[in-house]
Amino acid sequence: MSDISTQLKKLVIASGNAGKIKEYRDYLADLGVTLILKPDSIDVEETGETFIENAHLKASQVAIATGEWAIADDSGLEVMALNGAPGVLSARYADNDSDRINRILSELKDQKNRDAQFVCAIAIASPDGAIVADAIGLCKGEITEAARGKGGFGYDPIFLVPEFQQTFGEIPSEIKAKISHRANALAILRSKLKHFINQ
Repeated sequence: MSDISTQLKKLVIASGNAGKIKEYRDYLADLGVTLILKPDSIDVEETGETFIENAHLKASQVAIATGEWAIADDSGLEVMALNGAPGVLSARYADNDSDRINRILSELKDQKNRDAQFVCAIAIASPDGAIVADAIGLCKGEITEAARGKGGFGYDPIFLVPEFQQTFGEIPSEIKAKISHRANALAILRSKLKHFINQ
């Protein structure tokens, strides 16, 4: 059994979003790891130029600040016709979800190429801040011409998944939980962690 398996009993999630705990538990619970949210007093500025840089940054700084293993993610929307924007600026593209959606739709007005993808990068850091595992998950789709559905959050109502011909705002949450960018990244990360623990 490796050192990581004897030490990795608790993971601090580098987020203040309690909803993320369930998502992580669904994929990592069988590994026997307790998940907790980071203290509100710890705030990490996302200064990376890529999703994976921000995930590494948050995981590392939260791990060092708490003295615990930490897991962090960074995610957002990339629109091909906008050269990958909003990208790492997804949460800061406007003041609120409605304005962010309207900005994307306005920038894509009369644009035939509606291809887009959600990206999620996740990283795990040991208590000394070293990154021990990371993963990137994608969910490819298209931007609709108008918002559809009341479910989800952020850009979900304008992100169409071709396989279902529904937006993330219309797709049932249990299906989204299986096909989303975060689900794909967590599945990859889970297998990496299991490999470490089973060494």
